[in-house]
Amino acid sequence: MNTAAQPPACPGGGSARTCMPAIDEGIHALVVDFDGTLANTRRGHEDALRAALDPYGVALDPDWYGRHIGLSIHDLLAELPGGHDLPHDEIVQHSRTHLLATVHTITPNRCVAELLQQARRAGLSCAVASGATRLLVLPGLDALGLTGAFTAVVAREDVTRGKPDPELFLTAARRLGVAPELCLAVDDAPDGIASARAAGMHVLTVIDGHLAPAGHTAGNPTAHPPGGAQITCGTTQPADPGPARAGGTTAPKPAEPAR
Repeated sequence: MNTAAQPPACPGGGSARTCMPAIDEGIHALVVDFDGTLANTRRGHEDALRAALDPYGVALDPDWYGRHIGLSIHDLLAELPGGHDLPHDEIVQHSRTHLLATVHTITPNRCVAELLQQARRAGLSCAVASGATRLLVLPGLDALGLTGAFTAVVAREDVTRGKPDPELFLTAARRLGVAPELCLAVDDAPDGIASARAAGMHVLTVIDGHLAPAGHTAGNPTAHPPGGAQITCGTTQPADPGPARAGGTTAPKPAEPAR
């Protein structure tokens, strides 16, 4: 089991829902993915892309989409069977317009939001490393009330290569001024987990709304080493980002209009 964040024992055999991961003292920074990790956005993104593809007679297969979660929409379209000849710019614009119109409805993943609060209370630097565009990530952070919670926000346009390449996570670590091996990363997608691992970070993933060491699989208890139960969230409200890290945080720039 990854020792960077271990679930504390529930005293008296209490409910696991009250347990939160204890961040190892050797961890100096928390780096989280946005879509599907910090924010529950999978259904919204899938619906937006499906609607954007529909006018061109292209059906979005849910299983294919599930295997490619974590990629930016440009990277998704590049990988989409039959997507090479599609008008990518028009599809991207259609999808982004839909997502921006509904951004106020997104909700946080409570476990990850609580982990973020814990990290900030401990004085850790925090960053977002997202394969999505800044035009969507910044309004999303604002909708969650977490605009000022991160020292750095790294989005797809900030790097040359998206996930599973480690560039996004490495860029986040560099902007925080923390060595990658001292960072705890959280990502829900296989490509994101691969990206964080390639960057040399400790990694947690999100399974059915719960935190677990990367490598665990839902419905497969044999994938969990001894003591490796999923870390289930409690009931703390996530909107309060917690006290700022010593020295303050830098709020991201306001989002530009969707293009």
